[in-house]
Amino acid sequence: MRVSFALLGALAVSSYALAPPNGHNPYALIGYGKANPIGPTTGGKGGKSVTVSTAEDLLAAVKGNEPLKVYVKGSISLPSRLAPGSNKSILGVGSTAEILQNGISVVNQTNVIIRNIAIRFILDNDGITVQNTTRVWVDHCEFESEFSQEVGPDTYDGQLDIVRASDWVTVSWNYFHDHWKSSLVGNSDVLRDVDFGHLHITYHHNYWRNEGTRGPAGRFGHQHIFNNFYKDFHYQAIHSRSDNQVLVEGNVFRGDTREALSTYGLVIPEDSPNTSPEGDFEIDGYANLGAKNDWGPASINITQVGDFTEAPYKYTLTPLRQVRQVVKAGAGVGKVKL
Repeated sequence: MRVSFALLGALAVSSYALAPPNGHNPYALIGYGKANPIGPTTGGKGGKSVTVSTAEDLLAAVKGNEPLKVYVKGSISLPSRLAPGSNKSILGVGSTAEILQNGISVVNQTNVIIRNIAIRFILDNDGITVQNTTRVWVDHCEFESEFSQEVGPDTYDGQLDIVRASDWVTVSWNYFHDHWKSSLVGNSDVLRDVDFGHLHITYHHNYWRNEGTRGPAGRFGHQHIFNNFYKDFHYQAIHSRSDNQVLVEGNVFRGDTREALSTYGLVIPEDSPNTSPEGDFEIDGYANLGAKNDWGPASINITQVGDFTEAPYKYTLTPLRQVRQVVKAGAGVGKVKL
């Protein structure tokens, strides 16, 4: 079922002014990672600083829960997944900081910042997994693997998956590219009792290019998705299912993007063709449209309008005509001073 143009016009529109990011710090934290009942995400603020350039030093530095800012210099191949404790900032130095071989698992923690780091070619696992963790900010990172029929959808798993009652997360100014299944919110439709009432996530000013599905795909939570630029998101970009709610506004879609937004519960076959060649059925999700989106050539399929009509925090929308330019210029590594 496709929503009518009349219904689209009746959906809630954000009351916030339309303007590009501005102010003293245009890349400051906004969204659920800042505005939440626990308090803003500050990472290692107030703690010591350390610079690391080897896997051994990086793995050791992020342990424990004392506030610490960890500056990552150069390319590091991790022999095991990085498991930061609470109150950590993991910050890439310049434009060349990258993590290879194994990604990052933020599990059972709170107050973690990951900024300005490229995470590339993580086989058989996620680039970053956030699980049962509150207050996380993933900003100005780059996520890269491979997208092709030869590689397949399960070779690299997700780029950034946020699951198991994680909450109060902002995902901003990242460059996601060349990957099959990008960002999953809530990793199973049988975990309603775990996830429902959590998974409040803001996705803004991210650049998604040459991707397959999950930009993002959510279950049971609330995602505010605004001012992202999608180029060649081939199968399905934003998917709200299993009672999930999305507020979608000011996004731009271009190129080979088949479906920009859907609340139909079917997990499309291309999402996991190795395990569900005909697709998996779940109950539908919900969507509301705020400020106007530019869907380009892509279709939308809103089967249910939700009650998530306004984000509970202040934010400024980039004008739709400027989104492509602003996001491409500002997303990814090497664009922010730490």
